Amino acid sequence: MNLTEFNQSDLCEHFSCPERSGSPAVYILLYVCSAAVVLLTVCGNMLIIISVLHFKQLHTPTNMLVFSLAVSDFLVGALVMLPMFIWTIESCWIFGRDFCISFLLIGGFLTSLSIYNIALIAVDRYLALSNPFLYMNTISKWTMYIVVFSNWCVCLVYNTAFCYFNGTFMSYLMCPGECFYIVKDIPSVIDLVYSFIFPLSVIIILYTRVFVIAKKHATAIRELNNHTRPKTQKITSHSMKSERKAAKVLGILVSVFLMCLLPYFIYSLLGNVIELQTKTFQKVLLVFCLNSTINPVIYALFYPWFRRCIKLIITLQIFQTDSALINILS
Repeated sequence: MNLTEFNQSDLCEHFSCPERSGSPAVYILLYVCSAAVVLLTVCGNMLIIISVLHFKQLHTPTNMLVFSLAVSDFLVGALVMLPMFIWTIESCWIFGRDFCISFLLIGGFLTSLSIYNIALIAVDRYLALSNPFLYMNTISKWTMYIVVFSNWCVCLVYNTAFCYFNGTFMSYLMCPGECFYIVKDIPSVIDLVYSFIFPLSVIIILYTRVFVIAKKHATAIRELNNHTRPKTQKITSHSMKSERKAAKVLGILVSVFLMCLLPYFIYSLLGNVIELQTKTFQKVLLVFCLNSTINPVIYALFYPWFRRCIKLIITLQIFQTDSALINILS
């Protein structure tokens, strides 16, 4: 959370832990719903991870990025969401100083990692559509392994360096029932550019190009249909339909991501201007975390191969001999 220069005693007075209000039944319902969301996030992303790791047909460069995104979303569900829900429901941080530091560090790392995973998927799709022959000859699975590993390392190094040079390891402010730290002006601007403006620009520009290229492909296929025999026309029509569907799913994924991302960074951008509100921070952070829950649902709704993988995993057929070679894309 971005904080301007406040006196620590004033901060602690501002962030006093409120008394719990409401009936026990309401709190039980909130905890049950929170547990269900966390479980859906963890299990949904675990299914994607198992699917990509197990089935050889899914061992493609693009799916390595999908795998990286699923791992980051899984960690959000496993390490960030539950404390975040409890903090929001109780209106009070109950886990102490040490866990607060870990929570903020892990949350910052996974936030930037998820954003750059989406940005790398944008780069991958743009390269694949703009020059498919060059893409097939230059982008291999091992190339993508290096890209994914480098992305994780860069995000980890950046967030560690950000906290060190910002002084958060030395200047944590711990008031009773709260979890926050000071972000200085210059590091705050740097973080805004690195974690939001740059990757968001890449995502918007490249996905716009992707849709333009997909539209050109569809137009070319439509024109080709006017000069082909019925059999070829059937094939090209199927390809055009597949492209439109892929573009639709792509648009949904990016739109949901941006809707979940924008409130968090708008609040971060205005954090030094508007009145500091912990409740607002909690809500926008929860909205961002919910993107990790929604992604597997989108895959399940729009990708038949993922539904087949779920069926094979739940029925334990993946433990059968040569199950990794099952055709799931047909």
